[in-house]
Amino acid sequence: MSLDPPPYLGSLQNNIRQRPIPWDGAVRANTLNEGQLAKIRAVDKVRKDQRKQVVEADLDGYRILFVGQDGTPSVLESASKRSDVVQYILVLLSDLLEHVPALATALFKNADPYKHFLPLLHSTNPEDPIPLLTSTVLSTLMAKSRDESASTERSLPLILSYLCGLAKNSNDAGLQDIAVMQYSSLLYGTSSRQLFWKQRSETVAPLIDILRKAGGIGADSSASLWSGNTTARPGGFEGSIGGGVGLQLLYHVLLVMWQLSFEAEDIGDDMDDEYDIILLYTQLLRLSPKEKTTRLILSTLYNLLSTNQSSLLPTAVLARLPALLQNVGGRHLTDPDLQEDLENLKEMLEEYTKTKTTFDEYVAEVRSGHLRWSPPHRNATFWAENSRKILEFETGEIPRKLAEIMKKPWENDKAVLAIACNDVGALVKEVPEKRQQLEKLGLKTRIMELMQDSDENVRWESLKALGGWLKYSFESN
Repeated sequence: MSLDPPPYLGSLQNNIRQRPIPWDGAVRANTLNEGQLAKIRAVDKVRKDQRKQVVEADLDGYRILFVGQDGTPSVLESASKRSDVVQYILVLLSDLLEHVPALATALFKNADPYKHFLPLLHSTNPEDPIPLLTSTVLSTLMAKSRDESASTERSLPLILSYLCGLAKNSNDAGLQDIAVMQYSSLLYGTSSRQLFWKQRSETVAPLIDILRKAGGIGADSSASLWSGNTTARPGGFEGSIGGGVGLQLLYHVLLVMWQLSFEAEDIGDDMDDEYDIILLYTQLLRLSPKEKTTRLILSTLYNLLSTNQSSLLPTAVLARLPALLQNVGGRHLTDPDLQEDLENLKEMLEEYTKTKTTFDEYVAEVRSGHLRWSPPHRNATFWAENSRKILEFETGEIPRKLAEIMKKPWENDKAVLAIACNDVGALVKEVPEKRQQLEKLGLKTRIMELMQDSDENVRWESLKALGGWLKYSFESN
């Protein structure tokens, strides 16, 4: 997949290409030798087809020029003290790798073609363009060669660490876009995608932050998504979406996440556990301003849900994705791939919901770790029919999960605590002889603590729950 370079990078490269380099003086100063200069001049400022012909006729010679070999230093080693020459060589190599793919493969005849590039990713001067030009070379080299050798496996984490610094720079969307586009070029195979995921605190987390910003989601993503406290403008607007995230940056982040979703069978559950990815993507689908962003969102959702049906489809239902898909189907869609993914998602969710009971929906909600006032909570018939089953299900999994949920303060979504108190109270009312099971989990103690909570609804629900507890305690005495 080839994408045009971001404007800042393209402008930087053009400026460097146009700079006059005193090559003859550089030879006299032993910055490089006559042989290296001859090879540079043979491909410098000539037509693309001529350049391609020259390089392909001497792949070994150009390999040695750029990465050296035993006893013969590369031009980057020779010119290491001349920043202007190093910058020029890096731009020239980027151009050659882009237009002469055979060169990328040839460079890997060296056991470690990255050796003399990786140190260039570090600079004490924040204005130094060399690290950015180097990451461009390395990402192009990896993408064009699609290499998965040991040297690439060792080097990729270092390149990703550099790029994550750009991706985290929320004050410069141009640098963020460069990092994300280079990420995209690197995720060409399972090995690179797995390494990318392994470094997710550096790589994926900043991308999720960008998507949350685009979705108008606050710091506590789960709370704001479940409670509906989002601020992005529905449908977006020309040029940018929520939080001022540019459409181009949004598209490129969605592209990277889509590429990563091809590993969903292995990482899908973790993606949802750590980033609430199904909830987040449901919100982004609701706001998606363009067909091309909608296509990536739907395709990513399909990859995630189709490979993790038992664990993620319940979350999709709780997030009200089925109803949203019906709305999306009402938009004027022209992309056949988008339409196919939409229909496949609708069919998958319809098949799932057909076979699920209210009890299944309740279990899925509790397992999601986030409660909302869905119909079962206030339904007396539901509790009368299912309370004993809830307490016995998977040897007490549900009350344990309720206890886990109630341990959190939920400062951004107090309704969760109120709902949990309601549910515990319902269990005590319907199966009073199981009170001790709940007490052992600390639920009674926690409900008593919540009677002092700052939120009025939490205090009321905890009071009702404790009242039922005390009633049955008095009756048993």
